[in-house]
Amino acid sequence: MFQSRRSVLLVGATLAASLTLAACGGAETTTPGSEGTVSVVATTNVYADIAKAVGGDYVSVHAIISDPAADPHGYEANAQDKLAVSKAQVGIENGGGYDDFFTQLAKGQLDSAEIVKVSDMSGLDTGEDFNEHVWYSLPTMSKLADDLAARFGTALPAQSDAFTAQATAFKAKLTLMMTRLHDLKAGHEGAGAAVTEPVPLYLLAEAGLVNKTPEKFTSAIENGADVPAATVAEVLAIMASKDVSLLAYNTQTESPQTQQVKAAAEAAGVPVVDFSETLPANTSYLDWMLGNVANLEQGLNTVAGK
Repeated sequence: MFQSRRSVLLVGATLAASLTLAACGGAETTTPGSEGTVSVVATTNVYADIAKAVGGDYVSVHAIISDPAADPHGYEANAQDKLAVSKAQVGIENGGGYDDFFTQLAKGQLDSAEIVKVSDMSGLDTGEDFNEHVWYSLPTMSKLADDLAARFGTALPAQSDAFTAQATAFKAKLTLMMTRLHDLKAGHEGAGAAVTEPVPLYLLAEAGLVNKTPEKFTSAIENGADVPAATVAEVLAIMASKDVSLLAYNTQTESPQTQQVKAAAEAAGVPVVDFSETLPANTSYLDWMLGNVANLEQGLNTVAGK
């Protein structure tokens, strides 16, 4: 989840070179409402990219947030975003408390039936401890592709077959990644993992890994708060014990405490696998996730090779 700590994200990181249109609050892949296209507005560029992958040239997509340093919780709509929503036929939001601003933005503009709330369609447990980073759940993104293909096909019946074919191609690539994760699960099921934030937990679970990180640690890091000293000591002890097969490290929320944990992991020979919360610039969702899977394989294979 983004909180006030987002203001210090990505200092000196390559992700700071996000899409140039981010300064305007959003990014256009085509002009909203172009003739012969389905107009889509998505809260983030992750979902905008997926919509474009399914819709191809027959959709026009506006991403409200493209800047990795932007905070969805404090986001205030600008005129460009309001115009995009007013023209939209389909809206896509993550839900689960991640991008609540969209509810007010879409009010009076989009009916609830015209909005895809991804967390609701995921089938994941959305209870009190819900991990809202559902774009790291590949099965959920497969469901999203089918949902979008159906919606786009309803809006443009003549292109229905094209939407179905593009969704199928998108899902096929997800399936290949899932196969690789299940191969990892066959060799590492039940192995422990530590995380600095819950961002990649869905992906780790698909690989059979079990999160061993104290909730007090991840919650504090996620909310930009100081981790209690006793909790830091507990995480450092986990690293020293080598009871985890890897440390999943969110590079966007680095702090002295996460750096301390990373150093302890490296000292103990625990592989550190970097992850990010937001879509890197000039990268598609599929390429991003493929890189994450490859990095996870490399980290776990390092353990297996010891």
